Amino acid sequence: MPMDSKRIDELLSKYWNCETSLEEEQQLRAYFSGGDIPEQWKETAALFRYFEVSKTKSVNDVAFDGQAMNNVRAPKKGVWRLMQNSMRIAAGVAVLMMAVWFVRKEVRQTTPQEVVDTYDDPQLAFEETKKALLMISKGFGTAEKQAKKIDMFNEAQDEIQKKKNAGDTTL
Repeated sequence: MPMDSKRIDELLSKYWNCETSLEEEQQLRAYFSGGDIPEQWKETAALFRYFEVSKTKSVNDVAFDGQAMNNVRAPKKGVWRLMQNSMRIAAGVAVLMMAVWFVRKEVRQTTPQEVVDTYDDPQLAFEETKKALLMISKGFGTAEKQAKKIDMFNEAQDEIQKKKNAGDTTL
């Protein structure tokens, strides 16, 4: 019994929304298994034919079982497996040792060296410390003189600014 296109559109819309009954799905399968399908439903007909063919296939196929068993490899036993595991462990230990070596090298390069006492005689060390402190003191004295000059300049600048703000034009 041929169905009209309106009915097919209605059933397909319900089918794609998962709202069809078993009888309506059977009607769609029967229609799309026929030979005279309009161009607009060719892809849908191919999908329904695929579903029908898939129903007939079985996983209990002997050829499939044989092919699957050929692809599955038997687990390796004995010396070869022991050798592989030993190599994996050795590679892991080697990587770990190299990482520790690089980290220690980096730490040694970034940390400052210990201060070593350079004088055995405490009196000589005291004299050298006095020289260093005198040198620093002279530097501070020079810096203090320069700071006084800057203070004098700043005071003069402030005085000029005050006169300017007061409106005094006699500079």
